[in-house]
Parts: sequence; C-alpha cells; structure tokens
Amino acid sequence: MDMALRFLPLNPEDHGTQRCRMGPKAMSDLGLKIGFPVVVFLPSGSCLCTAWPRKDLCNGFLQADLMCSTSPKPVIDYTDSVSLNHLKKIESVKLKKVTVKVILKNMEEKITVSETTLLEIVKDLLRNVYVLPKYVLTNSPIANVEILDIDPVTEGAGLITAKTSVYIKETVTLEWLQNVSDSRSQYQVAGMDDAYSLLKEILSLPFLYPKTIAKFGLVCPKGLLLIGPPGVGKTLLVKAVARQVGAYLISLDGPMIHGSRPGEAEENLRKVFEKAKKASCIGPCILFIDEIDSLCPKRGNSNNSTEARIVGQLLTLMDGIHSDNKMVIVAATNQPDVIDPALRRPGRFGREVIIGAPTISQRRAILEVLTSNLPIHSDVDIDALAEMTVGYVGADLTALCRDAAMQVVRQTQQDGQVNQIRKEHFYEAVKKIRPTSARSAVGKVEFKPVYWDQVGGLEDIKRSLKQSIEWPMKHPDAFMRMGLTLPKGVLLYGPPGCAKTTLVKAVATSCHCSFFSISGAELFSPYVGDSEKTLAQLFQQARASTPAIVFLDEIDAIVGCRSEIRTGSGVQERILSVLLNELDGVGRKVTERRGKPKLLEGEHDHCHNEELEYKEVLNKSVMVVAATNRPDVLDDALLRPGRLDKLLYVPPPDEKARFSILKICTTNVPLAGDVSLENLAASTQFYSGADLQNLCKEAALTALNTSGLQATCVNKEHFQQALATNSPSLKAQDLLAFKKLCGHTGIL
Repeated sequence: MDMALRFLPLNPEDHGTQRCRMGPKAMSDLGLKIGFPVVVFLPSGSCLCTAWPRKDLCNGFLQADLMCSTSPKPVIDYTDSVSLNHLKKIESVKLKKVTVKVILKNMEEKITVSETTLLEIVKDLLRNVYVLPKYVLTNSPIANVEILDIDPVTEGAGLITAKTSVYIKETVTLEWLQNVSDSRSQYQVAGMDDAYSLLKEILSLPFLYPKTIAKFGLVCPKGLLLIGPPGVGKTLLVKAVARQVGAYLISLDGPMIHGSRPGEAEENLRKVFEKAKKASCIGPCILFIDEIDSLCPKRGNSNNSTEARIVGQLLTLMDGIHSDNKMVIVAATNQPDVIDPALRRPGRFGREVIIGAPTISQRRAILEVLTSNLPIHSDVDIDALAEMTVGYVGADLTALCRDAAMQVVRQTQQDGQVNQIRKEHFYEAVKKIRPTSARSAVGKVEFKPVYWDQVGGLEDIKRSLKQSIEWPMKHPDAFMRMGLTLPKGVLLYGPPGCAKTTLVKAVATSCHCSFFSISGAELFSPYVGDSEKTLAQLFQQARASTPAIVFLDEIDAIVGCRSEIRTGSGVQERILSVLLNELDGVGRKVTERRGKPKLLEGEHDHCHNEELEYKEVLNKSVMVVAATNRPDVLDDALLRPGRLDKLLYVPPPDEKARFSILKICTTNVPLAGDVSLENLAASTQFYSGADLQNLCKEAALTALNTSGLQATCVNKEHFQQALATNSPSLKAQDLLAFKKLCGHTGIL
C-alpha cells in the first residue's frame, strides 16, 4: 500500500468524464473495479472520480479528472506524487433527490436564461455523475453546480440518474460569489459595536426577512448615510457589514464617474446603478458611495453644471429603486452640511448613522485588535495607552502601532536580534503620530509638560484648580452621584507674571487631556463673521477630542465688555455672543455624538461593564479656562454661575511662596555657600514669579560677566547686583486695586 503514483496530464478525451486512470496494480491493491467511485486527496483539496485502467496498463502513474471536486478547485502539481493512502474507495447509491446551488459564470446568464432552461441544463450536466455534499461540478461552460444535499443520505457517494429529482435552491453568479467570498475574514471592526449593530440591522432586515416586511406593508430604507470624522472607520464598517450579511459590494468613487465629454458622468452613474440592480436580482447588494460630499455638493452654492446634473441623476436613480429589490445604497461623508439637502430626506438617504470619535474603551478595543498579531512586551499597558491617545481615531491608532513596530524593525536590523515592542516604543510613536483632528485644528498647541511640584507656592490655588478642573475630568461619576453639575469654566485673574498660564499648563498635564489655546491675533479676521466661525470651530474640534481644555489667555482682549453706548455690531461683541452660546451648550451640533446614545441624551445611567467609557462620555463637555489681569472690563454675563463657574484670584507670591519659587528656579544653578534663599525671599517684596525667575537668570549672567566664562557658581554679590538692576513689576497701588476687586460682589 506504499506504492508512489506520479501525476500525469489528463488525456483530452477524458475531460468531463470524471475518470481517474491508474495502473492495474493500484486498482487491485485498492479493490477497485471499473467505474467504481474513488476519492483522490490532494494537497489543495480532493476530487471524486471513477476508477479506470490506463490504456497502456502501466503502473506508477495517475491521471485524474477534477470535474467534481472541493471548492476552491484543487490544483495538481505534476512534479509531485501521491501514495495509495491518498486514494480512498467509497460505496455508492442511486439518489432520489439532490439539492444544488447553481453558480453562473456570467451575470448576463442570470437575466437571459429562464429557470426552466437552467434546470434542464443542470439535469443534463449531472446525469450519470457521482457526487458528494459540498462538492462542485465544473464541467460546463455556462455554470458550476455545488451539491448542497442528497437523498438518501449516505456516507458514500451518490449517483445521479435520469430518475433523480434535481432541485435548485439558489442561483448566483461567479462574480457575485467571488466578491462575497473575497471579503470573508478580512476586516476586524473594533470600537464601533453600536454603529455596527445598527448598520447590520438596517441592511439585513430587507435581505433576510422580505416576506415579513411585505406582510406588514413596510418600506425599508433605500439609502443610509454614514457621518463621521476622517479615519474613524466608515469604509471599513461597510465592508465588514457586507461580509457579515453576505452582500455583493459595489464601491463608487468620484473619479470613476467623471468623464471628459458632457453627459459622460451621468452615463457612468447609470451604468453603476444598472450593475447594482443586476447583482440585486441574484442576492443582496450594497452600493457604497464614499465621500459623497465631493460628488453631490449643494447645487445652490456651486456654479458647476456637471455637479448639478450628477445630483439630479442620482436623485432620479434613487427614486427608481423598488422596495422589493435587495439593494441598499450606503454613502459616507465627514461633511454632511455640504451635501445637497434633497438627498437627505426619507425615501433617499432616510437613515443617518453618526460615528463619533472613539472613547477610551473603544480606543482600548481598537488597540487590542491592532496589537493582537504584534510581538508586544509585557510592560505595554493597553489601558494607559488608550488613555494617552485622546482624540485618536482608528487610522491614527493604526499608524501609531505601525510606527512603534518600525522602531523595533530598525533595532533588529542593527543588532540582529528579534526584539519585542516595548512601552517606550509606543511613547516615542505618540510624539510623532498626532491625531488627525489636531493636524488642521484651530488652537491646537503643544507645550512642555508642567507638573504641580514645578509651581512654587499657591497651594490654595492649586487645590482649588484640582477641585474645579481635575476632579470633574477624572471623577465625573462622583459629581453625578452627589447631584452636582459639571462646571463649565474657570477664570484666573491676578497681576501679570503670577503663574496663571503656568497653572493652566500644570492642570492640563495632570489631567492628560487635549489642550487648545487661542489668542486674539489668531482669532480676529478682517472678514465679517470669520472670527465667530473660527471660535465655533475651535469648540467643535475640542469636543471631538474630549476631555479637553480650551484656554483663553488675556480674555479681556478677546471679548471685552458690552456697554450701553455700543450698538453691539463690533467684533468683540459678536465673539462674546458665540462664547456665551458655546458655554451654554447651544453650539453643539448633532454630528458631534460620542459614546452610547442614552448617555448623550442626559440620562445618567451607570454603565456597569465600561466604567471608563461612562466617565469619558459624561465628561463630553469642554472645560474653558480663561486668564486675565483686567477682570473689571469683562462682561457680567460671562462671569455668572453656569458659564465661568469658578473665579480664582492668583495673588502675588508671599515670602513663603517666593522661597519655593527661588528653590525651583535655582535647581540647576550652582549656588555658593553664602547665598541664602530665605533672605533673598524676604528682600524681594512685590516681585512676581516671572520677576524671580528673571532675577535668577540675571544673577547667573552677572556671574559669567564678572568671573568670565570659567565661572563655577553664583554667589551673594551676584544676586545683589541683579537686585539692583531688576526692579519688581508689581506696585502697591495695583495690588490694592486687586484687593478691592476681590471684595466686589461682581467678582467673588
């Protein structure tokens, strides 16, 4: 039984006969007679044949016809050989009934060939053929036939005779089947469970339950519009749902529609719809239009007649889709306001699915999928990485993992050892890969991290900032449990140079949140309405990257104060109006949804399984932090509770605070033994934090001037010279004015 059989090409006269020719010794060893069924096992599959002797009666060779084989069709390598153990004799019975699926090789055959004619073709193809369930017959130029079920059920092969009843359960085309099978197990969707379930439900209902829907007289939606930021996974979601539903997917892009001659774009659009309609006659079909905003913009805002004709043609084609067709049109965009309004009514794109920026738990799920096939070291904390990547979408996280892996590849090429991806590789990648929303964002800035211990003194202000900003961002559930509303904003006011901006950077570093800052120079524009639009865009982008802090430094120069004399037509008044609306939540758009819908509607139900996601979705509002040294010129409407909830006075440093600041400023300065920071703190009254930092710098420069570039330390005399040349920036009358403001009811 260990005879080796070498494959030879099949003789032309044996094509389509299901014969397997072998030597008489092999037939004798297997106990085969002429015409007995035998299964030949190959490396790429198996085929069912009938045993026949070779004409030259030569042993050691095998010629097999692959007309009835597993799918995909096995391929024979004529340089290989098999043993007799790869051939198996099986019994056979005559079949009473066989159920098949017909796979037409041409889509046109589905329309032109009638069911009766197709049944006769299949019967003629199967007559006197041995079959097994799940095997496919491929000996017809018109169609392939897959055996689904046989009657009677037997462990051996079934012989189809003239008395066997043939039942066609399903008819598909080869192109449709390849399109569906090619998308199998290729797409992994993570972090979009809600959108995935909703999209799958909308698409699968008319495909899986057409009779039930017709019984209730329901009309399923013809079109579906996906709305979400770039890179969030809209295209991937459609492909994954098409794979799950088993639908034929046709993708439509703008460049493939447009042509050089007038009317060619509309003609190409009609051809695509005609192809989709033909595919829907065979099975469920999804026509996917990506970036529909570039294909069908608003007709009133464009002078391009071609775009207007394309919009009109698309409207006509969508209205011509019958509800009984297994065809759904899915479009994707990140600019829904640009699309022509006629497309967004029921009967066309009647349903809209909004995919927001991923929350922390969704980012964790995406990272788990992306790192599942990567050599990750045990020190990599996926939860910490998800917390660091605020504002990152799926495409950004993919680029992040790719960059971290490339660092390991470069190290492997240098030392020749296969390394694992460690946490420092991801941290280095975070510095390079910035979120897509931040690349073109207004006011998105980066700064060197500032920690609380780097801010000298101001312990009461630090504690108040933690309670006002850090606690609501890190523990929003505690606020909800106590019936507290999340604060909207904080105003820091005080003399110049007293670390107001530094405090904001410290709280942003502590919260691990997105940081946006804008100045009057970036905000003001010579064009009417442009400044207000920029401010609204700033808040919109900040909400997409929550938790986030919007820092308005020198807010008195940005918004100012409304007065009875002014008519309200100034830029500052309009900016103030927009800012008040944003603080009140009026500026939030419906397309800025994040997380689960029930949490976004204000129902504070706890999410038992996803505590982190619950916290982030609750913390969807943006924290506004403003700073000014002129609080008296701010509008009263801005300072009321519910807008800038907390007003914190940042006083000049007292003696104890000045000592802490001097210790921090001289951390890297070599001090001589005669330098007493306590005495220096006592002699620097009316010095702000910025003045003290400048004093230390001037003392070091004085040491270089007097002792030369070889100076090694800064002594007491150098500080005295610096004190003589650098006077304090604060004055007693200014501090008195701030003390009066502290006692004023409009400020505190």
